[in-house]
Amino acid sequence: MRLTALLPLLAAVPLFAFPAVATAAPGCFDAGVPLTVEEQRLTASLPAGGPAAGPELVRLAGLDPLVAEVKHDLCAARTPRRAERLVTRAGDRLWRTAVDRAQGRRPGLGTLDRFDDRPLYWARLQLSSAIRQWRPAFGVPDRAALLTAFDRGSRGLDDVRFPLGTTRRVMVSGFDPFQLDGRGLSISNPAGASALQLDGRVLDTPSGPAVVQAVSFPVVWGYFDQGIVEAAYGSALRDRARRPDVVLTISQGRPGRFDVERWAGAWRGGFPDNDNASVTGGVPPAAGWPQPDVQFIETTLPYARMLAVPGAYPVNFNQAFCVWPDSSHPGEGTPVCRSDAPAPGEIAASGGGGNYLSNESMFRANRVRLGLGLTSVAGGHLHTPVLGQPADPAALTDPAFESRRQAIAAQVIALTTAAASGPDAGIRLQPAAESPRAALESLPGTVVGRRTGLATG
Repeated sequence: MRLTALLPLLAAVPLFAFPAVATAAPGCFDAGVPLTVEEQRLTASLPAGGPAAGPELVRLAGLDPLVAEVKHDLCAARTPRRAERLVTRAGDRLWRTAVDRAQGRRPGLGTLDRFDDRPLYWARLQLSSAIRQWRPAFGVPDRAALLTAFDRGSRGLDDVRFPLGTTRRVMVSGFDPFQLDGRGLSISNPAGASALQLDGRVLDTPSGPAVVQAVSFPVVWGYFDQGIVEAAYGSALRDRARRPDVVLTISQGRPGRFDVERWAGAWRGGFPDNDNASVTGGVPPAAGWPQPDVQFIETTLPYARMLAVPGAYPVNFNQAFCVWPDSSHPGEGTPVCRSDAPAPGEIAASGGGGNYLSNESMFRANRVRLGLGLTSVAGGHLHTPVLGQPADPAALTDPAFESRRQAIAAQVIALTTAAASGPDAGIRLQPAAESPRAALESLPGTVVGRRTGLATG
């Protein structure tokens, strides 16, 4: 079932016939302008050799003509107003093209598996680096504003459009690929791939149709400091006529299983992000948004419904969390990990979703939900299984890698359908089956005491 009102509007986002060649004007870009750490990886190849991995994935997905056309138009821009319209439209167009390709509406775009989230990530970096190094003919633009406008559009933040009426509404978020150094250049994030599959879908639930809108977050601490999570979820929740009934943050988690996380915690463990920046300490407040001063937030998702969803992977309800042993000295000592419930006055060292950006996305989305007084809106976090990488270190993809990603995305859609179906009835919590510390130490990106997992986002 699909509501036609949610289909892409051709008048707003035309389906272009990309030109075969679009060459930027000479001297339009200044290669001496420093790029971010993420953008610098555009020239990196896999250790086993081959072309630069990011641009090759963009080419294989058929997005390189779009990138070239935007660069050409940027060089042709003659006024700040024209440049602003251009980059805003370019971000929206990149997101919508990636969603349409992922959901099978652009079958002529490239040969790469349509479930692949990586072309969107690398094309975004190609265009953000172009905007950063662009040397316009009319003088110095407000480059930060242009980058923000492009980034918002390319992550779907400007594309969240819920319908009026009684149809249920669900907002979800995924993440970019991460841990991209060395062989990590081939990494894909199944949470980001799932977001592309979910955006604009109408799910058939026992409570009626549910409309889904999706966004994709960066794996960068600084973006979270600037309030990107609140800008996404808070803006949707403030819309009284169209606010979501469910907010569901999604990220890649533990090997071999899905986890519905019970607790989000207000602590950053310091694992490096995609810009190789590390931040440790409490999760800071977001300027301009109402938010309670809390250490833990408990999920209100219908987890019992979600645990019953069949699929290729088991689904677990993870009740683990950690607190600092001395609440007056957070960050010192060995965290105490449990699976009951935090006590008043305890200071978070880790939520069930860890203390990396996965946990923080759940914490921030639900902190603003509670700050707005929306206790009837269900909220929580879903961790997907770890996807892994292609078997051949020299390969960017292979059939088994693609099959795993498709299976994870299909199960995320089923789990989102369950989350949209309404509350559980008469469900009692069962004791956790595994050690809370073991559960958290198996989670990538989480730092528990001196031990560090592999990174996740």
